Amino acid sequence: MHLVIDGYNLLGATVGFQGFLEGPRDALIVALAAYRHKKGHAITVVFDGWKQGQTHGGHEHRSGVEILYSKKGEQADQVIGRLAREYGRECAVVSSDREVARAAHNAGAFVMTAQEFAAKLHGMPRQAGTPFKELDMGEDRPSPGSSKKGNPRKLPKAARRRSQQLKRF
Repeated sequence: MHLVIDGYNLLGATVGFQGFLEGPRDALIVALAAYRHKKGHAITVVFDGWKQGQTHGGHEHRSGVEILYSKKGEQADQVIGRLAREYGRECAVVSSDREVARAAHNAGAFVMTAQEFAAKLHGMPRQAGTPFKELDMGEDRPSPGSSKKGNPRKLPKAARRRSQQLKRF
C-alpha cells in the first residue's frame, strides 16, 4: 500500500500549522518515517510550492519517506491527483480537501481525512464515529407497521467496511 499525503493539510490537522515553517515540516517527516518503519507502507508527502516553488518542482528522500514539492504554478492537489491516478487501488490518499478526496476516490484510491490519519500517526483514539451506534431509549420510535429491520447497535455496512480499511493503517 502506498500512502500519498497532502503535507500542509496534515500539518494543519496536527499542530494548528500556520505559515511555511521548516520545523513542523521536519517533525512531520520524522513522525512519518517512524510510522513507515512500524507499518511498512511506502509514503509520499506532497508539499505545495505553486506560489514560491522552483520552476521544476522538488524531490527528495529522507528516512525512507519520499518528499515532493509541486513546481511553481502547480498546486499540490494536482500532484496528488496525478499520483492517485498512477497508483489507483494500490494507494491511500490523506487529505481533508474535498476536491482531492473526490479525485482520488474516482481514481480508485482509498481516502482518509487528515484528522483520521493524524489520529493513527499519533496513536490518538479516532474522533470520527464510534464503534457502535448510540442506544435508542425508545422515545421517538416509529409505529409498529414501519419498523426497521436489522441490529440497531451495528454500524451500516459501508461504515463497517471503511472501519476495516482504516485498521490497515
